Amino acid sequence: MLWLLLLLLLLLLLTLVSGAGALITKVVQKDAEFDVTYNDTVTSENQTIYAFNHTVSRNRTEGVRVSVDVLSQGFESPILFVVRQKQAVLSFQIPLILRGLYQRKYPYNHVGRTLCQPPTRAASETQYFFVDVSTLSSQGTNYQLRVSRVESFTLHTDKKFSFTASPSQPQYFKYDFPDGVDTVIVKVNSDATFPCSVMSIQDIQCPVYDLDNNVAFIGMYQTMTKKGAITVQRKDFPSNSFYVVVVVKTEDEACGGPLRFYPLWPDELINAGNRSKFIDVIVTPAIKSEVYVMGMLFCLGIFLSFYLLTLLMTCLENKYRVLVVVVIVSVCAFSSSILFLNVCVCVCVSTAKTPASPYEYGSFGKCVCGLLVMSFCFVIEIKNLTSFFVLFSPADNCSTLSSEAITDSATSTDNNYGYAERSLDSVGRSRHESLSSVEEDDYDTLDDINSDKNIVRTKKYLYVADLSRKDKRILSKKYQIYFWNIATIAVFYALPVVQLVITYQTVVNVTGNQDICFYNFLCAHPLGALSAFNNILSNLGYVLLGLLFLLIVLKRDIIHQRALVRNDFNALECGIPKHFGLYYAMGTALMMEGLLSACYHVCPNYTNFQFDTSFMYMIAGLCMLKLYQKRHPDINASAYTAYACLAGVIFFSVLGVVFGKGNTVFWIVFSVIHILATMLLSTQLYYMGRWRLDSGILRRILNVIDTDCIRQCSGPMYIDRMVLLVMGNIVNWSLAAYGLIERPNDFASYLLAIAICNLLLYFAFYIIMKLRSGERIQCMALVCILFTAVVWGFALYFFFQGLSTWQKTPAESREHNRDCILLSFFDDHDIWHFLSSIAMFGSFLVLMTMDDDLDGIQRDKIFAF
Repeated sequence: MLWLLLLLLLLLLLTLVSGAGALITKVVQKDAEFDVTYNDTVTSENQTIYAFNHTVSRNRTEGVRVSVDVLSQGFESPILFVVRQKQAVLSFQIPLILRGLYQRKYPYNHVGRTLCQPPTRAASETQYFFVDVSTLSSQGTNYQLRVSRVESFTLHTDKKFSFTASPSQPQYFKYDFPDGVDTVIVKVNSDATFPCSVMSIQDIQCPVYDLDNNVAFIGMYQTMTKKGAITVQRKDFPSNSFYVVVVVKTEDEACGGPLRFYPLWPDELINAGNRSKFIDVIVTPAIKSEVYVMGMLFCLGIFLSFYLLTLLMTCLENKYRVLVVVVIVSVCAFSSSILFLNVCVCVCVSTAKTPASPYEYGSFGKCVCGLLVMSFCFVIEIKNLTSFFVLFSPADNCSTLSSEAITDSATSTDNNYGYAERSLDSVGRSRHESLSSVEEDDYDTLDDINSDKNIVRTKKYLYVADLSRKDKRILSKKYQIYFWNIATIAVFYALPVVQLVITYQTVVNVTGNQDICFYNFLCAHPLGALSAFNNILSNLGYVLLGLLFLLIVLKRDIIHQRALVRNDFNALECGIPKHFGLYYAMGTALMMEGLLSACYHVCPNYTNFQFDTSFMYMIAGLCMLKLYQKRHPDINASAYTAYACLAGVIFFSVLGVVFGKGNTVFWIVFSVIHILATMLLSTQLYYMGRWRLDSGILRRILNVIDTDCIRQCSGPMYIDRMVLLVMGNIVNWSLAAYGLIERPNDFASYLLAIAICNLLLYFAFYIIMKLRSGERIQCMALVCILFTAVVWGFALYFFFQGLSTWQKTPAESREHNRDCILLSFFDDHDIWHFLSSIAMFGSFLVLMTMDDDLDGIQRDKIFAF
């Protein structure tokens, strides 16, 4: 029995020994050489180690590339290649499995990888590395291994280098900053749109992330089709060098390519086909600090010249008391420009990556304190500017008649509406009364005035006197609400905008994802943490010219108020009624357009487009309201109604961009609302507000059709208004039909085009009716009209260049990128900013000066159209 037990133990021991022997793999180490192709076979029973050595020089960088190709088909287990270096380990399997969307799997049997070169402190050092080849497959798998030197591993400034890359054969090269160069632009180009690629800038460290599934782990990166460009600064790379990594993606969806089918079997391997891409890379020095200074001085010089021109014209009109005004205006202009630049610097400091020392926190604190001080000084200057203008503005040249002459003139004037019976003294005294005791609806408590509205406003021929019967104090208060409302909107709108764009820029700087913001990367000059400072700086014109327009309005307002205090007959009863609230709102809107456009260009993208367009809608709407207010001051829309309508426009703008792309239901609803709004507004304008939208509206429409169209064919009572409204409806219905049929992707621009078309149509009608009524356009206004038209033409040319667009993918947007065209600092879109700000300023001047020829004509002789 004992003998039998010993026999069983012996058999068990033999079994264990034989099993262990089966797990023992034969390891073979070979001394290998560069540029030699090794054909070998690997199984689970043998493991091959290839030993390489090469000399590494501190002053010379060369790459080492490992290329592997598996010749066998249908092998059951992958082959594992492990490259062991001094300070790094690189491993990959063949077939190399790369994943796409919906977990699609793409196998690659040919793999080429560049080894990371460890740094050396010695002048020359021999380094060893080993390539281990192993598998768990019991069948023999044939492979080829080749290790070669990459002679052209270092990129040189202004020298183009070409290579080929694929998903399994990524490429990367090293660039060293030369002396005297602190910033460079890495440009990558290809003639082929697809396959989609990724360009990455990484620090000199191991490992290098050069596969589709890990290239976004470190550094800066962006997708590309034909073009790619990244601005690299020396301060971001302590080693004064970096790697340029180019990876070809396994799929093209990130670059706007076609979406492949959804896999029916998740584990199925898909043949990706040939995805090789021929690419050129060139590294060029970026602009120097002198170019930044020249760009800033050029920008300031252009717009401060408008201040100088305005002051010269003031000097020509008034030969004294100008020096103080010159100093004040110059200080205000300089303060506004410094305030704008200070905001930019604050954004730079606050969006810096991670503060390296308490000094950076101190810089941010100094920046905020400086911003607060500058803002306080700026507000004080604006506050005191009114008193300075009152002291130093010249006397009104319109009329110097005495009160007796005014009375005689008023009583001798033929006036059918009882203006002679009004006491000018009472009007003059009302100027000194407090506006706080006057309510806008005071006049509605008198029934006789209500009946007078229906009589006066339905006359066949209307004059300005018929539509300027309300108390001037009430109208002044009503139109001042426009300014205070837009100022309130601006504050509550701008604060979260600034906070959001700072967050965007911080995310870009921290993550390195260059696809977040849609810049013109070929002309995006960074300053601090701002990636495209030139696009921000070029918006300074809106702020400076908006401030200049406010100063011009303020001067006119003060002169008009002084004329009212003197009981000047021309100011009281002649010319277009002067109400400046809308002008103040227009100037504020222009300044806010500059500020918000600058915020938008901190990181332009799909989610913050409304920053750049919201106040464009407001400017267009305010201009139309001002044009209508000139001849219809009593019936113009209130500030609350106007801003509510503009809020509805902005709301539809957001909906259109988010949900409107290819959405038939949205376009049908929007077109119906657009047409109904046009019809309602046309009815309001045609009947001068003397109609009601209630349950009896259909019955009244049928009565009009029955009496004017069926029983007798009578023409419209107000022919001029009918012509304008018919043309306006044709234009708007055509735009609605175009939107419904074409469904443009850029809904925000489409909506802005609707506003601009209506503004231009009404402006053309106004000019035609003005000339048709026997009025004339003064020389200054005519010069402004011609100058503004020319500038608008050039501005629109540069606007339609389209250097980037967030309607496409970031890679497709970069296909439109172009180099700078002005001072090596500004691109086409910057020139659009320059010209459009000047054109808007000129348009505002046209609105202000086009009716100056009527200042000496009584209002009962000025047509309202």
